[in-house]
Amino acid sequence: MPIRDFLRFTFASLHAHRLRTWLTVTGIGVGIAAVIMLTSIGEGLHRFVIAEFTQFGTNIIGVSPGKAQTRGGPPIGIFGSVRPLTLEDAQALQRIPYVEYSDPSLSGNAEVKANGKSRRVLVSGVGPDFPAALHMNVAVGRFLPHEPLQTARAFAILGSKTKHELYGNTNPLGTRIRVGGNRYTVIGVMESKGQILGFDMDDTVFIPAARALELFNRDSLMEIHVVYDPDVPVDRVVDEISGMLKARHGREDFTITPQEKMLDVLGSVLDVLTFAVAAIGGISLVVGGVGILTIMTISVAERTAEIGLLRALGGKGTQILFLFLLEAIALSTLGGLFGLAAGYLLLQLLHAAFPALPVHTPWSYAALAEFVAASIGLLAGVMPARRAARLDPVEALRTE
Repeated sequence: MPIRDFLRFTFASLHAHRLRTWLTVTGIGVGIAAVIMLTSIGEGLHRFVIAEFTQFGTNIIGVSPGKAQTRGGPPIGIFGSVRPLTLEDAQALQRIPYVEYSDPSLSGNAEVKANGKSRRVLVSGVGPDFPAALHMNVAVGRFLPHEPLQTARAFAILGSKTKHELYGNTNPLGTRIRVGGNRYTVIGVMESKGQILGFDMDDTVFIPAARALELFNRDSLMEIHVVYDPDVPVDRVVDEISGMLKARHGREDFTITPQEKMLDVLGSVLDVLTFAVAAIGGISLVVGGVGILTIMTISVAERTAEIGLLRALGGKGTQILFLFLLEAIALSTLGGLFGLAAGYLLLQLLHAAFPALPVHTPWSYAALAEFVAASIGLLAGVMPARRAARLDPVEALRTE
């Protein structure tokens, strides 16, 4: 029998039982749509989180005070305390080979007063290389000048939202503001950056790190951002930083967090999460496969006489087997295509209703889901097809 006749016979059978065919296709389609939606949301969140972390670049290392890992033995705190990260440490790290920028950082909330208005905002103490280190730009004016960190002058740079709330359309350059009670001269306004991991970078005032240490009554920086040459292996830079700080502090009382390695770990976790939600959606495919098995078993029982007639007319057992397998594969494939279309449409509606929700369809998962659907149809059709192929033609014809 030519393959064209096999296909014509298969689709004629599906058309003859339209309700049953539609219910089976819907069962598989729901599974595929679930996979598409869950993996799209998972992949969207994956890309969103990675983008949030990488907008500052990947060749950046964070150095923070305190050791994140502990070992057995008597606690160090009995004999001494952890040394703070200082401005001098940041300056020392700048001298390491391959280090492009070493920017001190600390932050807190403080009241800002200017132009007869007051507003409580995030105040970030940074160094003059902050814009270059973290890929941020000044829209108007300039950033902090390069001068000794310890004696930095009382200059302030406003985030775009802070500038708008305090000054409106007025140019703030050269005006005086009060940050936590101390007077600063505004020398610049930053370009809009938006929110980053929940922090509104536009509703911020940037001041010299030394001034921020005084403002928040701290003796330690929160972090030092070290930007290194991207052509140099990160492990080499980490070893240099660790050696420098051990020599200055006398022991390892700091934590070094390379952005590159953090992104690798984060990416692995998010990949597992995406696969997990895909597997949850895949359960629906298994349920759909059980539906195909049930439908095909019923179909064999209902079409026993038809099978007997085909065998009596010279049809071979392998041809009967192929017919029923083809029917099962057609059901699962059609269900898969229906699920892909339904999943894509639902994603568009979801994105229209919630524009802030990050979604991205990983078509590799979509193709895999379609392949799995066809495979499930094949496996679910094997038992009924073998039963149909083994029917005795005489006994089958007696059922008419």
